Order: sequence, then C-alpha cells, then structure tokens
Amino acid sequence: MEVAEVLPDFADAFAFEEFNRMQREALPALLERDDNVVASAPTASGKTALAELAICKALADGGTALFIAPLRALTNEKEADWDRFESLDYSVYVVTGERDLNPRRARHADILVMTPEKLDSATRKHDSRRYDFVTDIDVCVIDEVHLLDADRRGSVLEVTISRLRRLCSPRVVALSATMPNVDDVAAWLDAPPACTFEFGDDYRPVDLNAGVKTYTHGENTFADKYRRLYRALDLAEPHLREDGQALVFVSSRQDTVQAAKKARDEIAERDVPMGARGDYDFHTESKDLENDTLRKSALDGVAFHHAGLSKNDKDLVEEWFKQGKIELLFSTSTLAWGVNLPARCVVIRDTKYHDPLEGEVDMSPLDVLQMLGRAGRPGYDDVGYGWVVCDSADADKYRRLLRDGKEIESRLADSLDAHLNAEIAMGTITDLEDVMDWLETTFYYVRGQSRPEAYDFPNLRQRVRDCLERLVEQGFVETGENLSIEATSLGVLASKYYLRLDTAERFAAVCERDEVTADDLLEAVATAEEFDSVSARQSERDAISAVLVGQETGDLEAGERKVLAILRGAASGSTPSELRSDAWVIRQNATRLLSALQAFLERFCDPHAANLARRVEARIENGVADDAVGLTAIDGVGPGRASKLSKEGLSTPGDVVSAGVSGLVAAGLSEGVAERVYEGAQSLPAVELEWGAFPDTVRTGESDVHQVTVRNVGEPAQAGIRVTVNGVEMSSVSTYLRDEETIPVGVFGANEDELEFTVSVAFPGEPLVPLEESRTVVVE
Repeated sequence: MEVAEVLPDFADAFAFEEFNRMQREALPALLERDDNVVASAPTASGKTALAELAICKALADGGTALFIAPLRALTNEKEADWDRFESLDYSVYVVTGERDLNPRRARHADILVMTPEKLDSATRKHDSRRYDFVTDIDVCVIDEVHLLDADRRGSVLEVTISRLRRLCSPRVVALSATMPNVDDVAAWLDAPPACTFEFGDDYRPVDLNAGVKTYTHGENTFADKYRRLYRALDLAEPHLREDGQALVFVSSRQDTVQAAKKARDEIAERDVPMGARGDYDFHTESKDLENDTLRKSALDGVAFHHAGLSKNDKDLVEEWFKQGKIELLFSTSTLAWGVNLPARCVVIRDTKYHDPLEGEVDMSPLDVLQMLGRAGRPGYDDVGYGWVVCDSADADKYRRLLRDGKEIESRLADSLDAHLNAEIAMGTITDLEDVMDWLETTFYYVRGQSRPEAYDFPNLRQRVRDCLERLVEQGFVETGENLSIEATSLGVLASKYYLRLDTAERFAAVCERDEVTADDLLEAVATAEEFDSVSARQSERDAISAVLVGQETGDLEAGERKVLAILRGAASGSTPSELRSDAWVIRQNATRLLSALQAFLERFCDPHAANLARRVEARIENGVADDAVGLTAIDGVGPGRASKLSKEGLSTPGDVVSAGVSGLVAAGLSEGVAERVYEGAQSLPAVELEWGAFPDTVRTGESDVHQVTVRNVGEPAQAGIRVTVNGVEMSSVSTYLRDEETIPVGVFGANEDELEFTVSVAFPGEPLVPLEESRTVVVE
C-alpha cells in the first residue's frame, strides 16, 4: 500500500513510499474514524508514521495538531525532521521552556511540539492571552505514552492529558513501546477496541535476542566502569568483526567521550578491523566535525553521541552510523528515545547514573527496554542482540524485566497533593465531588480499578479527604459555605510556579521575616524540596568547603551545602571545576525557584525584598558582581559585556545612558553594539528624587510634613518606594511608577542628635540596584 495512493496530498510528508504491515493495520482507525487510538508496538516497527497519519488527518480537516515528545532534545529533532510538513506549507512550532514563546506563532501553527512539562505549564495558564493556543487543539499525539510510569514526570503527563481533554476534547493518539497493560491505557483514553492495537514481537522488523551479562564488582566505582566497558566490548567484538555495528549506552555525556577514547585503544589492541582512515573522502568529510576529540575518533570507526554536541556533529555522527562508517557508537539514553539508529548489537553498560538532583539512581525499566529495542538493523540483520551489563545482585531483576516486560503504573499518588492544588488553583475543582470527578479522568483511577489492593482503591475517597484537609491546614486551600473549596494566594503561587508544596511553605516563611537578606534567599533555595535528593560526592567536599568558608552552614546537610556552594560560585562567576558537572542543572532549577521566590516576596513581603531576589537570580544567571548586576537588565548585555562595562566604570544602566554611544565605544564596544546597548538602557526605568525644601534642622518636639518627589524619567514600571529614619521604616508604598509620585515624609524632633532620612526606590521586576538618597536633619 503506497503512501501516495492513500494520502496523495501528503505523500511528501513521509520519509518512505510504502506503508509496512503494522502501519497498514492501524491505518483505517487513524484515517477513517475520529475515535481516540492507542497503539503499542516494538521499537523500530514504524510507530512514528502512525503519529504522522493522525497529524495528516487533522491538517486535512483544517485542524491543529499537538505532538508531545518525551524529551526536550527530541522536540528539536522533530522540528528538523518535519521540514517535510513545512514544504507542504504547514507550519511547525516548538514550545519549550528554553525558547522564548511567540504566542502569535503558536496560535497560528499547524503542528505544535511540546514536552509534558511545558504543556502542563501552558494548560495551567490556558485562560491567559499568552497560552490560549492550548485550548485550540484538534488532535494530540502522545509519543511514548509509557512515560506515564516514569518517576515524577509520569504524573505530569497524566494530569496534563486529563486537563487538556477537559479544556478542548482533542482526539488523542497514544503511541508506546510494547506494554502488557495496553487495555488500561485504552480505557483511560476511551479508545474503543477497534482503535486499540497491541502489536507483538512478530511485528519487529528484526528478531531480538536479549540477555543479561554480569561483571565482577569492585570497591572502586571508576575501575568498575572500565570492567563494564571491557565486558561490553567482549559482547560487541564478534559483531564488529563481521562488519556489524554496536551501540553502547552509558550514563553520562562525559562517559560517552571517555568510553570512546578507551575503546579506540582497546579495539586497536585486539586488532579488530575497523575504521576508515584509508577512505580519503571520509577523511575530508570528518573535518566538518566541530569537536576535535570526535574528529579523531570517528576515523577509527568509533564515535560518541550526546545532547551536548552541536547539531552539526550529531547529524554527521547519525548519518555516518547509518552508512556504516561509524561501527561502534557510545551514547546516552537520549538516543534511545529519539533518532532511529538501530545496531546489530546493543549493550547497556551502565544501569545506574548520577542525576544532579537525585544522586545515584537506577535507570528506569522503560529506558532499559527502549535501549534494547534498538538492536537489529532492518534490511541488514536477521536478529539483533541486546545485553544488559550489571552487577550479579541485579541480574535477576533485569532477567525478569526482559522476560515479562513492564506494566505501566500511575505515579499520581506520589504527588497527588501538588496536582490537586494546581486544579483547585485553576478553579476546575470547587468541592469534594469535583475532586472525585477529576480523579475519574486520570490513569490512576483506571489502574486502581485493575489493581484495587495495590492502589488502596476502596479507601480512595477517604484518602482524598485527608489530602484536602492537609492542603487546608498548610494554607494552600480554604473552605467556604456548602463545603466549597478554593485556592489561597499561597496555593495559586505554588501552582503558577510549579513548586513542591513544602518549598512553597518554606518560601512563605521567608516572607514573614523582619528583614530578608541575600543569604536568606540563597539558603531558602538550597534547602528547597526540589533539591532534596542532591548528594555531595566525596571528591566534591573540599571544593564545597572552600566556597562556603566563613559562612555558618551547620544546620545544612551535605547536599544542601553543595547546592549553596554552586549558587555562590555561580553568582561570583567562579564555580569550582569539581562542581561543574552538576552546576548547570542546579543553576537552571535555582533561577526558576528564585523567580518564584521573587513573586512570593512581592505578594507577601515588599517590593524591595522582591527586587533583592531578582538581583540574586540575575547574579546566579550571569555571574556578575552585585554593583554591576543592573547592567544585565539591558537587552544584549550578558556576563561578558557586563564585566567589560563595569571595569570601565559603567556599572548601571544610568551610567550607560550618561556615557552615550561614544562612551560605550570608548569602553570597548563596537559602534553597532554600542547603539543597541544604549537604546536598551534607555528602555528601562530611571529614577530622580527631588527633596524640595527639605529642612536641615528641626527643634525638639516640633514636627512637619515635607514632600519628596520620585520621578521616573525612563520607562514605566512597578516600583516600591520606602522611607526610613535612622534605619527604621517610616512608610512604604507599591505603585506603578509612570511619571512621578509624591511621598509625604514626616520630620519630627525626636530624642536624637540627628535624623537620617533615606528614600529608596526599587523595581521588583528588574535586577536594578535600588536608588537610595539620604538627607540628615540635626535635632536642636
């Protein structure tokens, strides 16, 4: 059955000309019906085409398609791969947290690509103009729906799909690798039997021979990596000698590089005939690689692949592996979920990995099965070989997994309180019956019916009551008449900023302090529940102590001290090398938490505290000194330019405006950049204070009220104005400062020799250092 015959208008959207057996069997359900579809099929059997069929039907009907990718890295790959749709005049738009959202483009896109986390965030804000596009989805394709069983991420996918179905009732097409309980997923999504497919191993294009191999575990984890590497090479070598290819999965980006280096030497030592050093054309092509280590390795037929490589290098490695020029490839798990790169032999060298936020964790069973599914090259091999290399203590666990597969479970119970709070905050739940109605839309409810004892299903209503009572006690929810429930400001902020509830409570406690310092903010973030599983390795502890020298951290655990050290190092622009492997992930999460903490402080404390949080966030993000952090508010000024300008004595946007373009050029910027930076500085708020006839003296016992004018000569912005006397706050006001604001200041003859009046203006939404001016009044 040819594509052009079935979908003449979309033939160019597919990467092949003829549908395979699996695709042909699913085709009527996808193209001739409007029901939801659930399809479980072996890896490499052609599931992606099912997604594309569903998308084509929606586009042909004038609708909008949403594709949910399991990983952020894969959203970029889909964007590149689906240029085929762009060539047919259909627009593809990726929405992820790492990209600036263009709501207009999202609103007019024909195909949206998102991760579960980003879709969760967007659907929570569906009633805003920025994210209203999520209520206009006609078909939602869930790639790898067995992600439901992933720790933490699984519950996000589950509640988000349930929410999306309530918002706009899209057709749902859920695709998965082989899973034993596909009927539970079909029941959750209301897919009828005619639209529920469980394609068995006989649909695999190549048979899979999978097994477990053990290694002798030692006391040195570094040496253990090499023991496992040699075991992996032992398994791959026979296939490499027969012109087969091997794909070895390791736990980290750095490990892909180190394993490839060691494997090159070992392959040469074993005299395995590999590599293309005599291939002049390939030698020339390899010069296009940007990574020097990869360039040297590729010529020997060995390469590595991870998300940190440039797109150019990843594309070249993938193409050369498909062509057979790369015979041994080391990769992280990302490759298992993304590009279709089968190999005759697949070896999982590492079943555990270090997660910056979780410490050492076991690779999920889903990842293991996904990786092994890459074994076998259609059209080249009759059988694929997949091996798990593990310690003998874990061998039986992996043998059971390979024999029985993995049923998909719901993970919602682990974070029910946070997700329930989010629904209440959105107003979709207003009483206990609403809670039960909501639960009935979840996979948790369906799975609970299948396994009532495991899910404690008979006591579900009572457990929901207990959860609601805890939310009320903790201040996230309040009850009203007729047992109605609604979110408090605390509950709304916790939902809006995607916080764990313990973290939200901690942030609220910070807001109650008489004075909030930068140290308070850093400690609140370092001890946030989001970092509860961070661990400090022995090799990191000296570096942590060096960063935190002189700071009292006696109550902090080792993992919390590590987070705090990384944040302090980031703020100063000097993260120790021992901490850099985890620093990026921790810093990204910390800036998100600081942004949330800023909102808490603005809501429950005052604008000055919120501005402090914004400055701390900017320092961690850019690594600049506190007095120069305001420069990062200027569009086009990052860490490098901020440091350059600061060294030249230009440490604030006001200094930049005063210097003008010529002054910026003199400070080392090119004229074009100087013009943009100057314009950017002018687009920020800028404050001048006029004290008027403010007195120099006051008699004891006398008092008078004087007016101080706060004038904004820049762009309007939310501002906090505070007046203190000898360090004690007299008054404060929060206002949208468009032009000017007049502040009454009471001058009184107190029992002091002199009084220092200080007016401070802070902008909570900008990392600008507050403007402070003082006047001293002598008491006569």
